[in-house]
Amino acid sequence: MGDLRGFTFFSEAHPAEVVLEVLNSYLIEMSRVVVRHGGMVDKFMGDSIMALFGAEKTGQDDVRGAVTCAVEMQIAMMALNARHKKSGMPPVFMGIGINTGLVTAGLFGSELYSVFTVVGDEVNLASRIEAVSLRGQVLISDGTYEHCSDYVTAARPMTVFVKGKALPISFREVLGIPSLNLTVPRQELRRSPRVAAKLPFSYRPVENDVVGGQHQASTLDISYHGLLARVPYRLAEHAEIQLDLPLPLVEHVAKGIYARVVKATERDGMHLVAIEFTAIGDADAAAVRRLVQMLV
Repeated sequence: MGDLRGFTFFSEAHPAEVVLEVLNSYLIEMSRVVVRHGGMVDKFMGDSIMALFGAEKTGQDDVRGAVTCAVEMQIAMMALNARHKKSGMPPVFMGIGINTGLVTAGLFGSELYSVFTVVGDEVNLASRIEAVSLRGQVLISDGTYEHCSDYVTAARPMTVFVKGKALPISFREVLGIPSLNLTVPRQELRRSPRVAAKLPFSYRPVENDVVGGQHQASTLDISYHGLLARVPYRLAEHAEIQLDLPLPLVEHVAKGIYARVVKATERDGMHLVAIEFTAIGDADAAAVRRLVQMLV
């Protein structure tokens, strides 16, 4: 069984009617691609789509169908966003996770409401992989790659820690399908997932290589390479700071990280700064990555 999950998100806030129009056009277009490749739309979950390949009737081409579908969905997203731009509507972006394995499939529910769907650990794993995908990405599990390694071009395996798994999981990014002359059009400028997290930390301004006094702040979100924080007073853009960041979820304290303020704004009386790590030790970087992966 091939299980494909995708998500989309908006780059900025828009009126509800615009959001509904854009989401509907996205869901319709992506559903067409799924059906064209022999898949079944299992459900819509907000702006997410869950699609199944081989759930009702298995075949030798289920995995190839799922992967080809995912690549063509990302290509279709480019065309969809081009139409949105001409109509003055916002772009949408999608990341996709695919896993292959045995699941329990059938009609679930009661006489009041029932639906055909699938459940099981392999479905959960597909969801976990999708959660770490960036816009424009197609990520596949090792189980999926084993069935299509001669069909796709994929990047080197990556490992992440995810919820519900004691050990890290491995997956690959699909780059294209050579036999069909298809290439995945990456659309993401970010280098890692970004997750909401409120973590108190301390920082010290650095001017002319001199480290100043300590101040307390709190993160709003965090990625592998930086964070968004609320600080007690305005920091200038491009200012250098040194920070200590406790990471209790992974039982680690990252100390002496050097960072740069890349953006500074004010919102509702709060001073917000986007911070990029410029010098961070290997152990601290690994702890930050693990924290982000566990929170995704």
